[in-house]
Amino acid sequence: MLSRSGTMRAAAVAAGRRGLATAAPKPNVGILAMDAYFPGRYVSQDDLEQADGVSSGKYTIGLGQKEMAFVSDREDINSVMLSAVSRLLERYEIDPALVGRLEVGTESLVDKSKSSRTTLMSLFGDNRDMEGATVMNACYGGTAALLNSAAWAESSEWRAEKPYAIYVAGDVAVYEAGPARPTGGCGAVAVLVGRDAPIRLVPGVRTSYAEDAYDFYKPSMSSEYPVVNGKDSQVCYMRALDSCYRGFKARSEAAEGQTAPSMLTDSVGSMLFHSPYNKLVQQSLRRLLFNDAVRAIEAGQPLPEALEPVREWAEACAGQDSAAALEASYTDRALDKALQAVDRSLSAHASLVAPGETVSQRVGNTYTGAMHANLLGLVCNRGANLRGSKAAAFSYGSGLIATMFGLDFAADATGPFTLERIQETADVFGALDARTRVPCEQFTSDMLLREAAYGRNSFTPVSPIEQVPPGAFYLESVDETWRRSYARRA
Repeated sequence: MLSRSGTMRAAAVAAGRRGLATAAPKPNVGILAMDAYFPGRYVSQDDLEQADGVSSGKYTIGLGQKEMAFVSDREDINSVMLSAVSRLLERYEIDPALVGRLEVGTESLVDKSKSSRTTLMSLFGDNRDMEGATVMNACYGGTAALLNSAAWAESSEWRAEKPYAIYVAGDVAVYEAGPARPTGGCGAVAVLVGRDAPIRLVPGVRTSYAEDAYDFYKPSMSSEYPVVNGKDSQVCYMRALDSCYRGFKARSEAAEGQTAPSMLTDSVGSMLFHSPYNKLVQQSLRRLLFNDAVRAIEAGQPLPEALEPVREWAEACAGQDSAAALEASYTDRALDKALQAVDRSLSAHASLVAPGETVSQRVGNTYTGAMHANLLGLVCNRGANLRGSKAAAFSYGSGLIATMFGLDFAADATGPFTLERIQETADVFGALDARTRVPCEQFTSDMLLREAAYGRNSFTPVSPIEQVPPGAFYLESVDETWRRSYARRA
């Protein structure tokens, strides 16, 4: 009798032979399996409000956040990613020899040359023949890693004997003391990509947007803290969202033979966003509803009754010369209030977004991992109920690059990889519930330890190893030539 790993190997080779036999059938490339590592400690946003002396609700309502994961000097991005990828390999019993591509998305660099991707090679034994590298562009690298992995799985470089790609997306998101600090977080999501997937990338609808902007950047080589231009960053995010959504909808409707614009709520069952903080996610959904109104007016179609409250603004923004009006609408409070009413009438947030937003609310901003963590949370929340449904996902990285793409949750997926298996294996909500809540004083102390440790050589972390969950990796030391050593807690 074959073991599960043996069954997986046989299924992978058989799928490969089917793919080699004829080039015509679609390989149904996408996500086969997912897992994640989030630190074992967190600080409550309620506690942070009290410690920072701000009004109650400033972080929990104003930002929409609940908890924030963090690490001390005992963990860094390499250890976090080692923990995530090892969980994926072990929990799904993936033979490392079957992996033909390994890709990393992160902006948390501990070395300007040696990437986290190379550190992960310690998990793959004798398998040295793997494509892939680390992708860096603010929060966008995880999605670039996904798209690169999927393109490889569809390409002529794909081989039946090594049919899997793995990408891992995550960061240690920290800010200096001040108003931005509660928008930090930490974690990594590791994902297995291949053919005949239960979560499939929709071909031909993906749309991207890029421009040269200084909304968020990290120019100092002596600090891991970013420079943040908050207002510009939100405007850049919304501008990219507008452009990507309009292109995505146009391509999706053309692919389906639609002759009139359709509303988001009629097109997908789930909507995923890059989530620096949840309030921006709420605003982003409302922005898409507003775009639906603008598109209907531009097409000369009757405005759906639910969108009537925003007709005045939509008419002002419709047309070829609407860029200035669109930009002004980003900060129009009256429009946002009207859109909140639209959202409530459609139950759009509750149905499309809420099932996939909890992880980021409880972990904080994982930068490159944020949207991918939300996808994992959606699958862990709904499992088999997603079968046969569609989702759209928006990924954003400052500087800036953004993409919106489509996902199909296959109704007919069989074999070793299923939505139900992801839900059971990752058990992300059980993992979050098992973490330890620590006082704000400990969080502040650990941030000071990270500041003191950044860039140092001849260094041994002072934080106790017991802070790290069993089975996770941790930083053991940095020698005199800045070589980093890692160990795994038993």
